[in-house]
Amino acid sequence: MTKSPSTLGIILFIATMTIFFIVYGFFSGINYFDISLKANAFVLPLIYAGAAFWSVNTYWRAHKTVSFKQAFKRAFVPMFTGGILSIISIFAFLNFVDTDAKKLLNYQYVQRQKSELDTEYTSARKILKHQKDIDELDQKYNERIQSFTPEAVKGKDMLTLSHFSGYFAAILIFYVVLSVFFGAFFRTRTVHQEITTQE
Repeated sequence: MTKSPSTLGIILFIATMTIFFIVYGFFSGINYFDISLKANAFVLPLIYAGAAFWSVNTYWRAHKTVSFKQAFKRAFVPMFTGGILSIISIFAFLNFVDTDAKKLLNYQYVQRQKSELDTEYTSARKILKHQKDIDELDQKYNERIQSFTPEAVKGKDMLTLSHFSGYFAAILIFYVVLSVFFGAFFRTRTVHQEITTQE
């Protein structure tokens, strides 16, 4: 049974928002940012890749032959539809519905950056032997740590429209690369099948 790419895109949108609200509802505490990051980095890419593969594979099984353009479209349209609807909905929710969740994410993002800087500084300081190198490291650390003072981080917002646009641009690259891969993969299988039939 094949579904239209746009219908599958709506299903992906629903799945994405379900995961978003599960994380929001059950994990919006001290690890909210980290869990959100992991969901976006590992869970959602697998779901979208699986849906794209299923979309192309079911079409190929139903029609037996598929061109690169057809396979690309069957993979790209569901991911793009689900992704753009999800980005818009999440942006609207965090910026207009629950701004406290947005503040929490921004705060935890800054704290994560500071923690990574501290870890990097501590690790580097342990392996340095010469005092000159240590002094130089201390100077660079003191310069960078200034960007985490209350005055520096006040009003810092990683969830603005421009930031969301940047996030989606990066995600779009993933969609295109994956769609090209599926397009090439299924087109290759089609050519092989045609050659086999002629023989």
